[in-house]
Amino acid sequence: MRTTSLVSCIGLLAAGAVYAQEVQPFSFAIGAGFTEPIGTAGRNLDIGWNAQAGAGYNFNSHLGAMFDFNYNSMGINSTTLSNLGVAGGNVHIMSFTVDPIVHVAHHSHVDFYLTGGGGLYHRYDDLTVPGGGGFGFFNPYFGNVVVASYSINKPGFDAGAGLSFGTKWHAKFYAEARYNRMFSSSGPDTDYIPVTFGVRW
Repeated sequence: MRTTSLVSCIGLLAAGAVYAQEVQPFSFAIGAGFTEPIGTAGRNLDIGWNAQAGAGYNFNSHLGAMFDFNYNSMGINSTTLSNLGVAGGNVHIMSFTVDPIVHVAHHSHVDFYLTGGGGLYHRYDDLTVPGGGGFGFFNPYFGNVVVASYSINKPGFDAGAGLSFGTKWHAKFYAEARYNRMFSSSGPDTDYIPVTFGVRW
């Protein structure tokens, strides 16, 4: 009986060790892609780009949580610029969110996952005219004069899904899309969908 119990305990410990190797406790991600504005934002902004970085913890093979940083930059479209009477303009949004993540097959070569959460969003808008206008703040990189700017911090949320491809235990390439909404104290909320490609490990 003692021998059977000893063998059983060793078997359980070995199984636990294998499981721990298959699911690393910490997870990291970095990626970039394009951003599609939608709703009111879609009527005023052009398609832009995004960058993403995240770090988190895997509670088990199916459930984890990520702390995500996302940066999105979108140009103001020509119709809106014409109505405003300026030559150029951009909208930049940074977000810091906590996002639970649910994996369907975390230790498979192909994993489908769902994610979503909320946090703090910072939006910065600028309107520009060509340099030499004699007013505003000069931007030496773009050669433009910033004639107006606006920034705001508000809560928001994201929700999306993705696919990751790779080996069982090492880095995986991923592609994901997330719906984002940044709330506004006045006027319409800011809605956009970043589509991101990167590496998760």
